[in-house]
Amino acid sequence: MDKESSAGVLFDHGRDKRIGLPEAVFCLGKPWPILLDLLERFQDQPVLFTRLEEEIFEKAPLTLRQKYDFDSISRTAYAQTQSDQGLKASVAVVSAGSADAPVAREAGRTLGFLGYQYAMYEDSGVAGLWRLTDKLEEINKRQVIIVVAGLDAALASVLGGLTPCPVIAVPTSVGYGLARGGMSALSSMLLSCAPGVTVMNIDNGYGAACAAARILRVFGQKDNLGA
Repeated sequence: MDKESSAGVLFDHGRDKRIGLPEAVFCLGKPWPILLDLLERFQDQPVLFTRLEEEIFEKAPLTLRQKYDFDSISRTAYAQTQSDQGLKASVAVVSAGSADAPVAREAGRTLGFLGYQYAMYEDSGVAGLWRLTDKLEEINKRQVIIVVAGLDAALASVLGGLTPCPVIAVPTSVGYGLARGGMSALSSMLLSCAPGVTVMNIDNGYGAACAAARILRVFGQKDNLGA
């Protein structure tokens, strides 16, 4: 039995060629021996680790941790990034509040890992509408917008009505009581009166970044066709 099978993981090495996106390692819930094996195996390769808690990462030997670019807020790590996609197109990651930072930064870090340009516009919640409108001109210079919000998630509808760009909305599990772990934000985004807003699963910043990357690949293909 080879090392990969003995670790209980059959890594999908061909995914990048099939769909243009490499497989990532979702760390939450994985037994530590398997996760340590994966960290050791990919210390010199471009593989993204998501939902990697700091206290878990700290269990790895220092020499191994030093191989990785680890971010405790987004809970992501990678030893190498994918090659720069060379596109002028970029993504705006707009979040409602600082409590949404883990999900928003997961989206940003994933985009950076995949080799795409992005800019973060944090703390842009519509309870203080000026926080969004002051940034709107700059946001609209991007080609895709990821909106990250919890509570009533009104930011997705408001921004969806102010931009012609594709909008990918990510509800977060932020909020009291009736927020219901992000279910209210999810429902609000799905019920948005702004047409054409795409909605991801709760807290899925990684998935939103992958959706944006698929769109940006189309921009790249059009650029190549026009060259």
